Formats: sequence, structure tokens, C-alpha cells
Amino acid sequence: MLNIVLVEPEIPNNTGNIGRLCVGTQSRLHLIHPFGFEINDKNLKRSGLDYWVHLDWHEYQNVAEWKAQVPDLSRVFLMSSHADKSYLEADFQDGDWLVFGKESVGLSQEVMQQFENHLTIPMSDKIRSYNIANSVAFVVGEAKRQIGLKK
Repeated sequence: MLNIVLVEPEIPNNTGNIGRLCVGTQSRLHLIHPFGFEINDKNLKRSGLDYWVHLDWHEYQNVAEWKAQVPDLSRVFLMSSHADKSYLEADFQDGDWLVFGKESVGLSQEVMQQFENHLTIPMSDKIRSYNIANSVAFVVGEAKRQIGLKK
């Protein structure tokens, strides 16, 4: 099972869509406070539809609380538009942690400095970034493809 981590998500529709993706891909969702919405937000529920009740999810008050329960920090992959290595070059394994930052600014330098694996999603120079739900879908799709090939 993959672990999808959203650090300080801001937009309920994105989190709802990612939750729905997690249900569909049998991934676990980890949400790190503060959020830009309430978990009971109607937009979150609308985006997650009736799948939210099937979602395996956990929430944490801060990055330190989440990090303390990660068994192997070398299997944590942070997504950043500033990274040099593409997610297509990573060797994913079942149980990996895929970490995404908040929609407005991504992951903070403080968080980035705590982990060694930084990955980017290649894109045209005509855009600044992808929507976070799309980004999660790209990376989860590739990770699930790789994991499937190893079985």
C-alpha cells in the first residue's frame, strides 16, 4: 500500500479528489495540519463523493508527529518543482511515502531539508505547476505500475 501525504492542504476539492484516488488505488492518505478547510467541508465531501467512508486516512498536528511514525525515512519521497530528479527515475516500492505540499507554495524548505529524496514532475516551461490532484495521480500511477511489475 502506498502512503500519500498532504502537508497543509488548502483546497477541499483537491483533497477530496485525492481521497477518491486513494480509495481507487488502495493507498492510505495522511493529512498534516493546518488545513485550509474542515474535514466535514461540503466541497471535500462532494469531491470525494460517497467514497470518503472507504478511505484509510490519518491526520497529524504537524510534520514531526507524522515523521515520528514513519518506519523508514529513506522511503519518503518529496515532490517539488525545484528538484532535479524526475519521479520517472525513482524506484518505488510498496509502502513508500509520497509527500506533496500545499497548493499555494508547495513544501517548505524546513520540510525539504529533513528528507533526502526529492522528485519533480517534468513539465513545460509554460506552466508553474500542475494541480496537486493531477500531480498525485501522475506519481501514484507510476509507483503502482512499478510495484505491479515487481510482483
